[in-house]
Amino acid sequence: MRPIRLIALLAVISLFGVACSSNASRQGSLVTPTTRERRSTTTTTEATTTTTTIPVTTTTKAPLLGLGQGSSGPAVLALQQRLVALHYDLPEASGTFGAATQQAVYAFQKVNGMARSGRATDDVLARMATAGIPATMVPAAGGTHIEVDVARQVLFYVQGGVVGKVVAVSTGSGNRFCNKGRCDTAVTPGGAFRVRGKVRGWQEGDLGRLYSPSYFNGNIAVHGSLSIPPSPASHGCVRVPMTSADWLFAAMPNGMAVYVLNGPNVPPPFSDEAPTTTTHAPATTTTTPSGSSSTSTSSSSTTTSTTEPATTSTTGIPAPL
Repeated sequence: MRPIRLIALLAVISLFGVACSSNASRQGSLVTPTTRERRSTTTTTEATTTTTTIPVTTTTKAPLLGLGQGSSGPAVLALQQRLVALHYDLPEASGTFGAATQQAVYAFQKVNGMARSGRATDDVLARMATAGIPATMVPAAGGTHIEVDVARQVLFYVQGGVVGKVVAVSTGSGNRFCNKGRCDTAVTPGGAFRVRGKVRGWQEGDLGRLYSPSYFNGNIAVHGSLSIPPSPASHGCVRVPMTSADWLFAAMPNGMAVYVLNGPNVPPPFSDEAPTTTTHAPATTTTTPSGSSSTSTSSSSTTTSTTEPATTSTTGIPAPL
């Protein structure tokens, strides 16, 4: 009996040891730290480039309105005929719009206070349809004389109190200029003068070339030029288109009155004297109010001129000197 109990007791002790061993093993497993390997993850973000394409802008110039240089046909012919009828200087009505027609359109726009485009636009043609021949600015002067309007930049050739020709001109720019150490302002002074000297053909001056100048105030002359902008641009002279230069030279004998209106009351630039002789000028005879006459005779080379004495003017403008 006693051996059996001993065996049973040993069996129980054996089972208890196994259980304890298993529990200790489990607890040891619980306290053992677990190390987990972290994988390093690299994220690469590709830069995104946005390209903006600027659209190409094409600028299309609007077509020029009206008639201008290069135009031709019946409409241009009608324009030229109307300008001639209104006494604007134009050599011929050819149906082709050239430089001479442009200057005549400039002159019309100047006289009528319009924008100086040199083109016969609809408003210009409409004004031209109802316009009349410009009136003289010095009606009491009478006879044949020249009128220069500095404000409007035009020249009137007046015969018997009627404006026979209207010419676009360019007078003193008003800018300061210097020559050979002397400086002055480019102006075309106002006043009443007489033609005192003439030179036919091209003349080389210190300030440029002059074509067939007719001097009337010191070194200031009416002369042809290759540059006639619609605004003042000269050193003081009255520039006229080349298409007008020859007939004006012939139509302005020594002694002819020249009235400059709306110009400043100042001396001419540098106050140089005009030439005292005339080359190839036509012979003229001028009768003074007292009945005496003043005659200038022409020769193949030079002509010495004698001008008539000043007379009294009732226009409010001094008599030509």
